[in-house]
Amino acid sequence: MPEITLSLPAALGALLIILLIGAAVVYFGLRSGVTGTTITEPTAEGTATATPTTTPTPTETLPPTPIPTETPLPPFDYTVRAGDTCGGIAVAFGVSVQSIVILNNLPSTCIISEGQALKIPYPTPTPAPPPTDIPNEATQTAQACEKISYTVQENDTLSSIALNYNVPQDAIKFYNGLSTDNVFLGQPIIIPLCERFATPGPTPTATLPPPYQAPNLLLPADGAAFTLANDVVTLQWASIGTLRDNERYQVTIEDVTSGQGLRITDYVTDTKYIVPTSFRPNDNLAHVIRWWVTTVRQNGVDDQGQAIWVSAGAISEKRVFSWVGVAVQNTPNP
Repeated sequence: MPEITLSLPAALGALLIILLIGAAVVYFGLRSGVTGTTITEPTAEGTATATPTTTPTPTETLPPTPIPTETPLPPFDYTVRAGDTCGGIAVAFGVSVQSIVILNNLPSTCIISEGQALKIPYPTPTPAPPPTDIPNEATQTAQACEKISYTVQENDTLSSIALNYNVPQDAIKFYNGLSTDNVFLGQPIIIPLCERFATPGPTPTATLPPPYQAPNLLLPADGAAFTLANDVVTLQWASIGTLRDNERYQVTIEDVTSGQGLRITDYVTDTKYIVPTSFRPNDNLAHVIRWWVTTVRQNGVDDQGQAIWVSAGAISEKRVFSWVGVAVQNTPNP
């Protein structure tokens, strides 16, 4: 083999070149490894999206329904009788002595005299207790009770109204907050039909009809005059409908002029009535006769077997007529 001889400087240069080449190979090899490596960036966690808060629509607040207030009834007139005291009058009408004193401007001792005109206030009904959230059995029964309204008519009493509707008197007092048995003309009251007495036997009694309206008077005209030529006077009025078997028209006739309380009360089913001849005046004065009609209903019999009549409707207007029954005697000339 040929032998290569290098000088020292040439050998050092060759070694340097070899090192440079090796260094370059290593450098580019590392560079390509780094470039080929995929660096994965960390994925940022998603930011929570804020959910919008729903604002509720404000509920419209309705104004409270006004509670109707009861209109107080006007006071009624009363004339003091012999022996009356403020305390006795107050107890009789279910009011306080103080209310009579204040309404009539009386002294605190409430001194009154016979014949004095007083104003008596209507008694204030006892208010019912306020309803509870859970009504008790009594409240539920009262709410479910069938009721009708009735206006007190002339000559009505609490007992006659109770008999008319077959309802206990205490039940009417309870439902109307009455502290006494007194009722007054024009007073509105509630009739609890659910409290009617049970009817024994298999067939219940039919429901009583509501009160009839006042009969409309026809003849004679108000203020008519009858003379000696009129033997009889016939009273006529319009029908209020078909009466039941136990119902009648009650005709009342009174002689106002006589001053002796002369009066006739009769019961008929027809819409006319002939005044008896016995009621004809027996003097030469023009007597004023007052008459009126109403409907009544029989509610049993008394100890003598006579029918007991109770009011079944309103009273008609009152009319008057004059009647002369005896011819005027002429004064003889001297």
